Amino acid sequence: MGAGPGDPGLMTTRAAALIAQADVVLYDRLIGADALDGARADAQLLYVGKGGGAPGAPSVPQAETEDLMVAHAQAGKTVVRLKGGDPFVFGRGGEEALRLLEAGIAFEVVPGISAGLGATAYAGIPVTFRGISSAVALITGHEDADKSEPALDWQALAAFPGTLVFYMGVGALSTIAASLIAAGRPDSEPAALVECGTLPWQRTLTATLGTLAEKAAAEHIRPPTITLIGEVALLHERLQWFGGGRQPLAGRSVVVTRARTQAGELAQRLRGLGADVVQAPTIRIEPINGPAIDLSAYELVCLTSPNGVDSLFARLHKAGLDARAFAGCLVAAIGPGTARALERYGIHADVVPERYVAEGLIEALLGPTAASRPPIRRALVARASKAREELPDALRAHGIDVDVVSLYNTVPEPLSPAALHAAMHADYITFTSASTVSSFFAALGSGAGALAQSTRVVSIGPVTSETLREHGAVVHVEAEVHDIDGLVEAVLGDVAAMSAAADS
Repeated sequence: MGAGPGDPGLMTTRAAALIAQADVVLYDRLIGADALDGARADAQLLYVGKGGGAPGAPSVPQAETEDLMVAHAQAGKTVVRLKGGDPFVFGRGGEEALRLLEAGIAFEVVPGISAGLGATAYAGIPVTFRGISSAVALITGHEDADKSEPALDWQALAAFPGTLVFYMGVGALSTIAASLIAAGRPDSEPAALVECGTLPWQRTLTATLGTLAEKAAAEHIRPPTITLIGEVALLHERLQWFGGGRQPLAGRSVVVTRARTQAGELAQRLRGLGADVVQAPTIRIEPINGPAIDLSAYELVCLTSPNGVDSLFARLHKAGLDARAFAGCLVAAIGPGTARALERYGIHADVVPERYVAEGLIEALLGPTAASRPPIRRALVARASKAREELPDALRAHGIDVDVVSLYNTVPEPLSPAALHAAMHADYITFTSASTVSSFFAALGSGAGALAQSTRVVSIGPVTSETLREHGAVVHVEAEVHDIDGLVEAVLGDVAAMSAAADS
């Protein structure tokens, strides 16, 4: 399976679906940081990369990787072999498929966007262009050291009538350039290097074939880098659309602390604006098993989070029930995120407050508009096991019989040393609930003072801000609208204000 060139948004839906089903995932070094986010909590995630991986990560021989594939499959497990880019473009996917065939193991190939095409597209360089280049050659720039004869035909490549794209060749740029020039390729031909293609820190360097190696050394270009040689390289300056400071959050690192299963929307929004997103989930959601709830006993049902919605419907579905169980109930959602979660199950919330906190919901339910609704005798508040009591207490104060049902637990999620280090030195760190704050500082251990002075703390709303201050943190930014859209707008507004202040 190919994970694409790095941007998690470029993974196929088929890849994501199969990762979610896998018992075992064998993954390479050059995959996107969030490529494994959809894996099951009980799945085995085994690193089988070769060289240049994370500090302390082993370099796993190819034969050992193939042995692992066969062994896990023969044990009856569903195995995903996840590679960067496309598995059949310099990914040794064909070799691995032949090994599986020899072992009698059925397999499927899931293509991915190859780095040579994805990185160049993100650099604004079309590898083919009418009237300029009608062909493209994909070439390995890293030859097998064990071969006595060179694998590349430099004469044929020099005469190739189109664009040359080299993979894994940054360490051999001098050899590549010299060989092509010696074989007749003009040293004045335009060329480009795309480092870390499709990622927020992507860099594109343009030069000529003759100056490419020298400029790459001067700019400290490092792998993973795609090398492109051809007239189409000139289009970079005109068609560049990604990176280069063009996006509002380009060059900023932003930490997302919400549960991994919920972080996708926020992370995707931030990445789309150019941010380098660091996923540091501090909590995870664990549903509490229990019987279906007889909603017909209530005139009012209050949902205080999307997690509560999902957990409530899980209980209903387990009992063979669906949205019809809400018939006759006034349904209240604490905010638009919760309302959207209800809509996925076919329920339109009757009440969504203007302020997305318990106090706002209380005002919407018990304020002046309450007189226009039928009287409420019994109410259900479906929520997390640990939550504020303002809503049920206010309802009871108005003579309403309230049942509170705990549908899920919010459990602290351990953070890796790498995630903690990234969080402590990021430009922005975002918090979307009081539980993300408490779990983060518990993992941090040393308190808010451990954060870099330049790190800006962003809160989704007043309850989260209060918890941050209780932990000694300065809240630099609080969203005016207490949802994901509001949080993103708050970060954008702060970046703009900081830039304006720096310019003045």
